[in-house]
Amino acid sequence: SIYVKFALKEDAIAKVLPSLSGKMVSILIWTTTPWTLPANLALAVHPDITYVAAEINGEVAIIAEERIEPLRETLSLKGVLHRFKGAVLEGGKAKHPFIERDSKIILGDFVSLAEGTGIVHIAPGHGEDDYEAGLKYGLDIYAPVDDKGCFTEEIKDFAGQNVFKANQEIIDLLKSKDALLASEKITHSYPHCWRCKKPVIFRATEQWFISMEKNDLRKKALSEIDKVNWIPRWGRERIYGMVENRPDWCISRQRAWGVPITVFRCKSCKNFLMDREAIERIVSEVEKAGADIWFIKSATELLPEGYRCKSCGGSDFIKEQDIMDVWFDSGVSHAAVVEADKRLSWPSNLYLEGSDQHRGWFQSSLLCSTGTRDMSPYKAVLTHGFVVDGQGKKMSKSLGNVISPQEVISKHGAEILRLWASAADYREDMRISKEILERLVEAYRKIRNTCRFLLGNIYDFDYTSSIDRKSLLEIDRLAMSKLQRLIQRVNRAYENFEFHEVFHSIYNFCVIDMSSFYLDILKDRLYTFKANSQERRASQWVIYKVLVALTKMMAPILSFTAEEIWGFIKEKEESVFLSEFPEVEQEFLDEKLEKKWEGLLKIRDEVNKALELKRQEKFIGNSLEAKITLFLSDAKYNLLKEYTTFLPALFIVSSIEIFKDGKAPHDAYVSSEIDGLAIAIEKAPGHKCERCWNWSLDVGKYEDYPELCGRCYKVLKG
Repeated sequence: SIYVKFALKEDAIAKVLPSLSGKMVSILIWTTTPWTLPANLALAVHPDITYVAAEINGEVAIIAEERIEPLRETLSLKGVLHRFKGAVLEGGKAKHPFIERDSKIILGDFVSLAEGTGIVHIAPGHGEDDYEAGLKYGLDIYAPVDDKGCFTEEIKDFAGQNVFKANQEIIDLLKSKDALLASEKITHSYPHCWRCKKPVIFRATEQWFISMEKNDLRKKALSEIDKVNWIPRWGRERIYGMVENRPDWCISRQRAWGVPITVFRCKSCKNFLMDREAIERIVSEVEKAGADIWFIKSATELLPEGYRCKSCGGSDFIKEQDIMDVWFDSGVSHAAVVEADKRLSWPSNLYLEGSDQHRGWFQSSLLCSTGTRDMSPYKAVLTHGFVVDGQGKKMSKSLGNVISPQEVISKHGAEILRLWASAADYREDMRISKEILERLVEAYRKIRNTCRFLLGNIYDFDYTSSIDRKSLLEIDRLAMSKLQRLIQRVNRAYENFEFHEVFHSIYNFCVIDMSSFYLDILKDRLYTFKANSQERRASQWVIYKVLVALTKMMAPILSFTAEEIWGFIKEKEESVFLSEFPEVEQEFLDEKLEKKWEGLLKIRDEVNKALELKRQEKFIGNSLEAKITLFLSDAKYNLLKEYTTFLPALFIVSSIEIFKDGKAPHDAYVSSEIDGLAIAIEKAPGHKCERCWNWSLDVGKYEDYPELCGRCYKVLKG
């Protein structure tokens, strides 16, 4: 940390501090990088900060007023002679402390009072603010440091020295010139390589750029952004803002590997060779031997024989040593891969990557394609979050919270990993933990068990048979309508890449619409009706349709499970992946029926609550041991009256009675969800049928089958 004096020239003193004419007046700067002083071309002050001419060791130095107290002891500051705003210094000049040149005084809003003297030394070739200020004031972008971090021949006293090693020698030189006011060691943040942690230096160099304005590249790119389907929608705003405000694209890098920028420069006139003859020869060489040929062959070998510069006739040429920005490499993948492969189509239907790629691959691809083909290389772009642990923390080996894909596959199988990937909302960061995986294992088991039940109950079903829609019971038609709704939701979710919606829709259908409702009620028909009865065949036809559609819908996610199920379904296609994806059968969509059954299902939920309370009291075990009596309002009574014979099956009880506005017993369950509904539960009359488990007064009535109810007796006797 050094404080350096830049002697103010007499004309500047006369303009700002006329009373001090003839005296030694210096502008005082502070820097932690002495090695940048050889490249100093200016001194920056803030236009609105108040500066003072203060006495230091019998001399006069200019410093920001607010920095006097923090630096009083360090710099031996005495009294203040004059006060003025920084703006009055603009245009003045000071002498460089050890090089024969002037430093121009300029204004800069970036000048801060947080540290130093409130005056910043400007080296346009060694800092971003310095560079911008240099452009504004027409300064030379001067960077006398070579590619190895050593001073060039322009700095005679330090030529060939590494800049960091030259720090102390520069400090010693300042002392000898009486330009060093103070020097000390401090600890502070310094630019460094994120990987090896070594310090880095800033150096302005010649680079290759793609203009965002020439040929309207920015305008075209912004127009194409609005034609793309961004998933999620905020992706459009993100990339639009980046392209709208981005500077020209710097496409050159100084590295020892990569795709070279294949351009020659004439040694004599310094012009680049841009004629077709030269370029086509280079293209031909790269086509034959790959891009590395640029580094292997000399200029003479790469150019046509006897080639001369079209501008000056020179015959000596310099090869460009810079490589392409690697984002340019990935940005042209649409041309190198998609256009080149006959099996693919251009533009791509979808690009997908993490949310950091709006400034990376998504953008470089857009610019490369729009600049060369006037359109985007993709129709849609999907952005996903990153995988984090169960608490939302980034995974880290040091934290011990890393879960590897192989670990999940080894323990649970690939299906659970695939299920997790689909169940998580990828638009946010995706959480994974042992607890989350265990829940998904349970969800997978429920989906699998539903399919096992469906398969197990079509063992004697004729797959080639058709069915008359009129033979379906109302509950069968409801199941078919709900299946069409599921197909609608799942198809839409796949089309919109909402895979978590696919998982939740299939899971809820299996658990709620099938296992807890339709299949639960269907067991009686499947197990106790005559095997070839119209009612049983109708139910088998429905569950077969459900199973086939479910298997196809889950196949993109639960691929192995779907293929395993398909092996037991007697369909003509060898693999589920060779079959057509399910489409909605419009004739089975019945919105009116679904609406009507919403009321029935709400009553069923309340009956299940009442039965569960009696089960907890040990009054009943199986719900078939119960007889229920419902006391209903007019509207609900009229709804249920239509289903009188079906109600025992709906509620899975042995018998049921319904009353309109009757007085319920004092121990009846009164619904808090449905006004005017009370449910009384008592033991079902009669005895238990050993075949269907329903309680009936018929049991014991038949001499040849005394253990059967009337319904089961008819099935067995034909």
